[in-house]
Amino acid sequence: MENENIVRTVIRVGQQPTEAQIREIELASEREIIPDEDAPELTLEQYAELAAMARKQRAEKVKPVVSLRISPDTLDKAKATGKGYTGFLSRLLDNAINDPQMVAKSL
Repeated sequence: MENENIVRTVIRVGQQPTEAQIREIELASEREIIPDEDAPELTLEQYAELAAMARKQRAEKVKPVVSLRISPDTLDKAKATGKGYTGFLSRLLDNAINDPQMVAKSL
């Protein structure tokens, strides 16, 4: 590999890259990929194995959509916690269902 300088630039959300940055990306895309001991070339079998692992991980993370009725007061309190209140409600329910005292109290 030639004596190259690595230039790192942060491009913020909504910011357009400059012409020079676009040209550098284009030049980089034309370079040959040279695997080394830190990043060896993967075999087709390894790609297939990684793809299967990724599919399994995605399937395990899928949460079913459930519809339930809650009181307006409870919903207002949850919304008052801010953005992401549905995730908050999910975690709250997870914690409550795993607490035997809470389950007994709520039956």
